[in-house]
Amino acid sequence: MPTFEIGERDFLLDGRPFQVISGALHYFRVHPDQWADRIRKARLMGLNTIETYVPWNFHAPEPDEFDLAGRRDLGRFLDLVAAEGLRAVVRPGPYICAEWDGGGLPAWLFADGSAGVRRHDPAFLEAIGTYYAHLLPVVAERQVTRGGPVLMVQVENEYGAYPGVPADERTRYLRALVDLTRAQGIDVPLFTCDQADDEHLSLGGLPELHKTANFGSRSLERLAVLRRHQPTGPLMCTEFWDGWFDSWGLEHHVTAPETTAADLDDLLGAGASVNLYMFHGGSNLGLTNGANDKGTYLPITTSYDYDAPLSEHGAPTAKFHALRAVIAKHAPVPDEVPVEPAPAPELDVVLDRRVALDGVLDLVSGRTSRTSSAQPPTMDDLRQWSGFVLYGTRVAADDAVLVADEVRDRALVAVDGDPVGVLDRTTHAWSVPLPRRAGTLTLLVEDRGRVNYGPRIGEPKGIVGPVRTATRELTDWEAVPLRLDVAPGLLTDAVWQPAGDDAAPVAGPSFHRGTFGSVAGADHFLRLDGWSRGLAWVNGELLGRYSGQGPTGTVYVPGPLVRAEGNELVLLELHGAAAPRARFVAAPDLGPTEA
Repeated sequence: MPTFEIGERDFLLDGRPFQVISGALHYFRVHPDQWADRIRKARLMGLNTIETYVPWNFHAPEPDEFDLAGRRDLGRFLDLVAAEGLRAVVRPGPYICAEWDGGGLPAWLFADGSAGVRRHDPAFLEAIGTYYAHLLPVVAERQVTRGGPVLMVQVENEYGAYPGVPADERTRYLRALVDLTRAQGIDVPLFTCDQADDEHLSLGGLPELHKTANFGSRSLERLAVLRRHQPTGPLMCTEFWDGWFDSWGLEHHVTAPETTAADLDDLLGAGASVNLYMFHGGSNLGLTNGANDKGTYLPITTSYDYDAPLSEHGAPTAKFHALRAVIAKHAPVPDEVPVEPAPAPELDVVLDRRVALDGVLDLVSGRTSRTSSAQPPTMDDLRQWSGFVLYGTRVAADDAVLVADEVRDRALVAVDGDPVGVLDRTTHAWSVPLPRRAGTLTLLVEDRGRVNYGPRIGEPKGIVGPVRTATRELTDWEAVPLRLDVAPGLLTDAVWQPAGDDAAPVAGPSFHRGTFGSVAGADHFLRLDGWSRGLAWVNGELLGRYSGQGPTGTVYVPGPLVRAEGNELVLLELHGAAAPRARFVAAPDLGPTEA
C-alpha cells in the first residue's frame, strides 16, 4: 500500500524522502474546461504537487444544499492532477481566507446569531461535521494511501492570527476538527499553517499536528522561526507569497521575479518543501470576491491574477521562467516549455438594447416577496447571502438629509427614481442631502464582498442599524432582494428596448445588451472605458464586477464561454456610461503599479 509520512527530517513517500514542490491552483477560480491546461503547465514549471483550498460556501450556498458538480467537481479536479502525474494537498478549511467571500464560511451559518465563528461552539461544529460528511469522502477516496494523489490535508487556516479565542478553547476546537476529519476516513498526515511569527505559530497549532509556515521573503530567517516551533520533521512553507492580491481603488501589486526566485532558491536549498501561493490565481468569477477591513473596507478585484507565475489567462510570465530555472537546480524539470498564447481577438460591440433596472424589478426580484418592517432588515435577515437588495420608504419635504448608521457596503440613494447620492463603506460616506420634496426614497444596496480575514468575519450585510433624517428616524421600510447575478436569464426578449444613438451617454442603474461574433474558444479581454461600475456577463455567465476606479482595466473572459456566432454581452451599469459601446482588446490590462 502506498504511504506518505512525516519523518525525522523529511516527508517520506513510500519510505523515500520527498521534497514537496507545490503550487496553489484553485479549481473554483478557473473554468473547468481549463483545469487540465493549468495543471499541465504546473508540471512543465517543475512542480510535483498541486494545492487547493476548498470554499465551503461555494459548495453549500444554502444549509440544505451541497453541490459537487460542474465547476464544483473537486473529484474531477483531483483526478486531472493525478492524470498529469502530480500529487495534491487539500485545504478544506472550514475557514480558508483566500481573499474569497467570507473566507469560505457560509453566511447562512451566522444569520441567526446562534453559531460562534471559528470557536469550539456546538452549532458551528455540528455544521462543520455536515460539511465534512459531504466533502471529505471525495478526498478520502483519492488519498495516496488508496492509490490517489492526495498527500496531506490541512486543519483550519492561519488560526494563530484569529483574535479573541482563549488558548484552551483553541486547543479544543482544533482537536474537534481533527476528530471530524479523521471520522471521514482521512488517514494521510494532517497539518496546520500560520504566518512565520512566534505568536501565531504558538497559537495556531497542536503538539500532535505538523506545523508549517507562510511567508514570501527572507526564507532562511523564516524557516528558523518555524524550526523553533517544529523542532523535528520537514520544514515547509505552505504559502510562499510570490505576488499579492489587488483591491479596488489601489495599485496592481507586483513583485520582482528575480527577488522571488532568490528567496525560493534559499528555501529549496535548505531542503524545505514549498507551496507557491499562487502558481495560478485565476478570477473571482460571479460575486465571489472577498474583502478586507482594517479600518478601511477594501473589496478584492475580480481579477485574482496575483502576479503569479502563470497569469490570469494561463500565460507563462517572466516569473514562471525565473522560478522554473530555480526549481531546475533542485529537482527534475521537463524540457518542454509552455508556448505563449496568441493575442486575443479585437473587436467593438455596440450594446444596442437597454432596459432600466426599475422597469424589470418584478422579473429580477428574489426568492422572497417584498418584506415590510418598521426597521430596515439586513440582507441576512432576508436570506440574501450576496448581491443586491432594494430598500424603500417615504421621505417628507423637511427631512433635508439622510444619515445611516452603517451600510454594508454601498448604496445608491434616489428619491422618486432621481439619484441624490451614494452611501459608501469604503469612504465612510454615511449621509447625503435630500431634495426638499416628499417622495419615495430608495436605497439600492450592494454587498461588495464579505470580509475574509480578521474579527469581522460573519458580520451581516445590507443596512445595519437605524436610518435618520434631519427631523426623524425613518420607519415603514420595504425590502426586495434582487437576483442580479442571474439577471440575463430572467429578462425576456420583450423587455429590451432599442438603445437609440450609440454615441450618446447612458444613465443607470440599467441593463445593456449587445451581440458579437468572434473566435470560438478563444480568451477575450473586455475593456469598458467610459463605464462607471457594475456587473458583466458573457452568454449568461457572470464574469464579475467592473469598476472605473481600477486598478483593473480589463475583465477576463475565459475562452470556453465564447462561441463563433451569437455571443451575448450584458452589462448592468449602476451609474452611467459615456456611450453604449464596449471593446475586446488583445491583451489584459491589470492596472498601474507602485513603480
